[in-house]
Amino acid sequence: MEYIYFEGKLVPENEAKISIKTNSFHYGTAVFEGIRAYYDHEKDKMYGLFFKEHYQRLFQNMKVLNMKIDESIDQLVDITKELIRKNNIKNDIYIRPIVYFCDLKISPKLIGYNAKIAIYTYPLGDYIDINQGVKAVVSSWKRLNDNMIPPRLKVAGAYVNSAFSKTEAILAGADEAIVLNEKGFVSEGSAENIFIVRNEKLITPPVSDDILEGITRWAVIQIAKDLGYKVEERHIARTELYVADEVFFCGTGAQVSPVVEIDHRSVGDGKPGKITKEIQNVYFKAVKGKIEKYKNWIIEI
Repeated sequence: MEYIYFEGKLVPENEAKISIKTNSFHYGTAVFEGIRAYYDHEKDKMYGLFFKEHYQRLFQNMKVLNMKIDESIDQLVDITKELIRKNNIKNDIYIRPIVYFCDLKISPKLIGYNAKIAIYTYPLGDYIDINQGVKAVVSSWKRLNDNMIPPRLKVAGAYVNSAFSKTEAILAGADEAIVLNEKGFVSEGSAENIFIVRNEKLITPPVSDDILEGITRWAVIQIAKDLGYKVEERHIARTELYVADEVFFCGTGAQVSPVVEIDHRSVGDGKPGKITKEIQNVYFKAVKGKIEKYKNWIIEI
């Protein structure tokens, strides 16, 4: 039996139900997080990655949508650990906390409603190919901007934009999309941050270019700097994708995923790049507690 944290208590999955009349279901006003926990078979231990940081970002998102819940950040960290133990999980998982207006009322507004949180887990290996590399296309769909639906928020309704671009990419024979912002600069993937490598320097769009302020993005920057690479946050023009030595996506789901083709043009030699693999290697050791420097990123469950 699987347990879910639902509106204040751990309950069996079949009891974690919302009404068809739930307000956020109609207007996409839920905010959510994607969190990972990794299982180390050798040590028989689960490690939660950036639990507190993800809940801190969730609370920032809630603030923008005028949401308040009963639980604190520290309580949610403890609840998530308890949920994993209760379900006796011993594999890599994805954790989805979601905050929504639970009122059974019709009206698209962000005041006068009550917010609740649910948290559930499911097994998740690689969201996209982290070894052979992915093929991407630049989408015809532009990224939403901060004065529409802020991309820095993980708000449910905004992911229609991601669904359009991802679906377009799949129908074009690719694995993933790269989206541009309204000014024509590279923003991110459909649901991942992006880095390019030129002359052994990592370049990634700034937070002002309508991207999610990614926690994995931050971690990659730290790893790259610790490895001695320079990292620059600046606008990236579309054609820079074509002349980059390496390109990779990163995110909680994507982890560190090399891109080997963009718009039917090979990235570098068409294989995962040296720097990408180096960062990937450090990242996967770090998330399982194997690098002392990064042990503050994880919690043992």
